Amino acid sequence: MIAKLKGLLDTIGDDWLIIDVNGVGYMVFCSGRTLSNLPGTGEALELHIETHVREDHIHLYGFASAEDRQWFNLLLAVQGVGAKVALAIQSTLSSDEIMNALMAQDKAMMARAPGVGPKLAGRIVSELKDKAGKLVIEAPLADAKSARVEQVETSVGKASVEAISALVNLGYGQTDAFVAVQAAVRDLGPDADLQDLIRLGLRELSR
Repeated sequence: MIAKLKGLLDTIGDDWLIIDVNGVGYMVFCSGRTLSNLPGTGEALELHIETHVREDHIHLYGFASAEDRQWFNLLLAVQGVGAKVALAIQSTLSSDEIMNALMAQDKAMMARAPGVGPKLAGRIVSELKDKAGKLVIEAPLADAKSARVEQVETSVGKASVEAISALVNLGYGQTDAFVAVQAAVRDLGPDADLQDLIRLGLRELSR
């Protein structure tokens, strides 16, 4: 099974690229986000690869980081999410945005991706919230791990939940409210009261 490819960028298509590895060209399907951050043609390129073997084909899916590949596999665990839809989600949302949408249970944000209707969006955020927490805790990058573990740990407090609900009732998006309240929790500490969380959350949202 191919897990990583390192070579030269040969060709770029709408949802794929060809990477030349010692004279052998590998077609790799990628998200729009990955394709938009590629080097120039002929320049060095390294991709983390997920290999799918079927009776009638072998498809390679490429990612800029091991974390992006983990998110791809996590999304595929949801019934109704195939490789095309998973890549569409990753084209629309960054890994951080996917995480925030899951922790905030923001179906509307997940439904921004082409091919993701309200029903599927609800299934994704419902099924992946706990799994996503486990994934980010295991992330290999220490700085990202520390920040996201803190986010996961503070997201379950009663005051945080009520503050998020209050901001949503004021007309803010669920994910925006979630991120703002988590920033307030980091400033005030896990024992902050509801009114202070709302006040600082509003300040974050007004920036």
